Amino acid sequence: MQSWYNIFPKNTGLSVYVWIIFCLLPFYFIFKSSSALEIIFGIIMILLFFISYRLSFISKGGLVYLWVAVEMAISIGMTLFYGYVYFALFLAFFIGNIQNKAGFLTLYIVHLLTTISAVSWGFFTQTELFFAQFPFIILSVIGVILMPFNTYNRNKREKLEGQLEDANKRISQLIVMEERQRIARDLHDTLGQKLSLIGLKSDLARKLIEINPDSAKVEMSDINQTARTALKEVREMVSDMRGAKLEDEVIHIQQILKAAQIEFTMEGDPNLKSTPLLVENVVSMCLKEAVTNVVKHSQASSCKVMICESSDELQIIVQDDGIGISEKSESSSGSGLKGIRERLEFVNGSLDFVKSDGTVLDIRVPNAISQTKQEGLT
Repeated sequence: MQSWYNIFPKNTGLSVYVWIIFCLLPFYFIFKSSSALEIIFGIIMILLFFISYRLSFISKGGLVYLWVAVEMAISIGMTLFYGYVYFALFLAFFIGNIQNKAGFLTLYIVHLLTTISAVSWGFFTQTELFFAQFPFIILSVIGVILMPFNTYNRNKREKLEGQLEDANKRISQLIVMEERQRIARDLHDTLGQKLSLIGLKSDLARKLIEINPDSAKVEMSDINQTARTALKEVREMVSDMRGAKLEDEVIHIQQILKAAQIEFTMEGDPNLKSTPLLVENVVSMCLKEAVTNVVKHSQASSCKVMICESSDELQIIVQDDGIGISEKSESSSGSGLKGIRERLEFVNGSLDFVKSDGTVLDIRVPNAISQTKQEGLT
């Protein structure tokens, strides 16, 4: 449903004040008539036009086309009897809001033909009046030709942007759900088994405390060590959950490569400007995994990282001069590529690798631009 102020078309290149003038001008053309009957008839047509125009916005189905037909008839009448052609612009805007393609094309063609015919006939019957406003009539005809397609395409684009926004929200929800499941799995794997082990050993130590105190002490020592290990793993897991900035991760991998005596070079700026924090966290973990692979498997002497952030995507390239990745290691979980791909799937990213004088890993994550969905007429 459209608001009342939508009788004044928006985003057409004309100010709302110009449209107000178009609403008031017909009274000027009418009062130029000498007959009182013509003045009364003209005022009735103006009121009927705006009532029909308003009803066309709030109606649905076939009623929309009925009110448009009434408006076309009034527009033609105002053009022929009073020389007022500007109601055609109001109709051109409204027709552009028809999202049904067949209905849009039908109304567009009918409106264009009737407007041109009425204007052409007016030049013969009211030559002086029409030539006095000739430039404005030409602009009105151009508006009748172009405005419907401009409005139609804009509404279609806004609809697609709205669908993209909904899809992005859905992806975000799925990412949150997946992250919750991952945290649940990590907690189960980290704490579940060790707490079960602590419980079993506690029961055993309680039974041995009187029978074999030395064995009970060994069990309690194991309980202490298991608890410390569990605490350490929980701390590491929480640290990973806090997220990582790419700028900090670059410093970290530089230290790793230096310790491994691998020369490190970098191109681009790791201080990302427009990349969402979630994406930055994911690519930071992927970069860490990629450099870890270089240190563990490549036998490389140098490693180069290239970061390119554009309006369309974030690209990170990791290149080394090592022995390369074989088909067997690429398909194995130990190479880390599987984990990188799984992380990138959460943000619609991709991973490609090329074996050429070493290995080149190409990480790409597209940037999804969301805009506010605006309401359009269907």
